[in-house]
Amino acid sequence: MAGQVAANFGTASSEPPKHISEPRGVQWLLIGTALLFLTLLLVLPLATVFIQAFRKGWEVYIAALTQKEALAAIKLTLTTAAIAVPLNVIFGIAAAWAITKFRFRGKNVLITLIDLPFAISPVIAGLVFVLLFGAQGWFGPFLAENDIKILFALPGIVLATVFVTFPFVARELIPLMQSQGTQEEEAAATLGAKGWRIFWKVTIPNIKWGLLYGIILCNARAMGEFGAVSVVSGHIRGKTNTVPLHIEILYNEYQFAASFAVASLLVLLAVLTLIVKSLVEWKFHQTSRQNAETGSNSLNGGS
Repeated sequence: MAGQVAANFGTASSEPPKHISEPRGVQWLLIGTALLFLTLLLVLPLATVFIQAFRKGWEVYIAALTQKEALAAIKLTLTTAAIAVPLNVIFGIAAAWAITKFRFRGKNVLITLIDLPFAISPVIAGLVFVLLFGAQGWFGPFLAENDIKILFALPGIVLATVFVTFPFVARELIPLMQSQGTQEEEAAATLGAKGWRIFWKVTIPNIKWGLLYGIILCNARAMGEFGAVSVVSGHIRGKTNTVPLHIEILYNEYQFAASFAVASLLVLLAVLTLIVKSLVEWKFHQTSRQNAETGSNSLNGGS
């Protein structure tokens, strides 16, 4: 009986109630307005990037991407993302695990701190690292005495990137793990499983799609970050310029075709990110639907 009620409720809730349906004209007006905004603010600017990139032909396009400084910028961007994203994955899983599985003082403070990069301008974040590691900063004299380079080098770029991107993984996992509760982990512990075994065999399989979604968003932001990296990089050509910074330099030097050619790489990355994101969402919904059907069948069998 309970399973039949749940099944009927799920079927009824899959369609919007008739009393809140809008007239056909209002629906088309809302859809048209949304499409107009998307066309003006998204489609046309992206199309302009490719039009400008190929305006002088394939030769100029390929030359802009294979230029020594462009290759160095691409390499630095990939290296920064390869370091920053795994660090954020470790932090995100640890923070989400602590917040959702344990009770401790300061939990709300931790949640607030995780959201801090969303509230602070990336430029301000970069200035904070300058105050810490600059020549006149708190640790500047010590770093100079020991010949340790943070600013205007890879470590500073990685630190700035990690700061602006660390909320993404944690913010995807926290609500997911909260909705799942702790019942499965408690059941595994009752059966004798230890902490790490519970983590790898129970927790990770349950959060894998949310984790992958967070990694995708984190990686996209890491590769496209401009403000914080611009402050700490020093804009040294061929050494500390990431792809966004290299694009800015080319544009300021009136090398428009080359700047749009390199910018097209970030556009392609954004499109690829959206495709992978859509696939992950589809797979997540498919898995959720299968789990719901399995639970419904179990209820029907039990009734």
